[in-house]
Amino acid sequence: MLFETICIQNGSIQHLSYHQARFDRSRSALFGTECEPLDLGSVIRPPTGTGILKCRVVYEREILDVSYHPYAPRRVRRLKMVESSLGYTHKFTDREALDELFEKRGSADDILIVRDGLVTDTSIANIAFFNGRGWVTPKTPLLRGTTRERLVKSGFLIPRDIRAAEIADFQKFALLNAMIGFEPVENGIIV
Repeated sequence: MLFETICIQNGSIQHLSYHQARFDRSRSALFGTECEPLDLGSVIRPPTGTGILKCRVVYEREILDVSYHPYAPRRVRRLKMVESSLGYTHKFTDREALDELFEKRGSADDILIVRDGLVTDTSIANIAFFNGRGWVTPKTPLLRGTTRERLVKSGFLIPRDIRAAEIADFQKFALLNAMIGFEPVENGIIV
């Protein structure tokens, strides 16, 4: 099974076209082009009200479940680098391998996954680094997140290979995903 996590802000669905594109790519890649097109916008019916909700759409060939939950951000300031050959090109509900890596974080808030010497993602978000002139993001993330895709398309983020050994050269980092948007981490630490 796969899922999409979509931010609902004050009853409004955020950046639906990017979620629809990933949903369509994943269904086509895993279930073939014979899948009948499905419109996420037709099944997402956010409750009215204010605040931020996390909408979770679980699917395979068909949509299996749509649920809404209050969103509570997790504070992440300290990352621990963890080497792994993990592949995660589609957003699967089975996150056992990611959870096992997360358990290696020690006293850190999250992990920074490194594959073949290159930085990829954290367990919950894509990552970007500020080099004094602009923001760069790994060219080969584990998962091409919707916020990452949007910011790359706008030209705000520049994808490139980022070696683990380069991390100390950057001034700061930012986490990005559908729920937090783009969040620079002030005084963040990577060990």
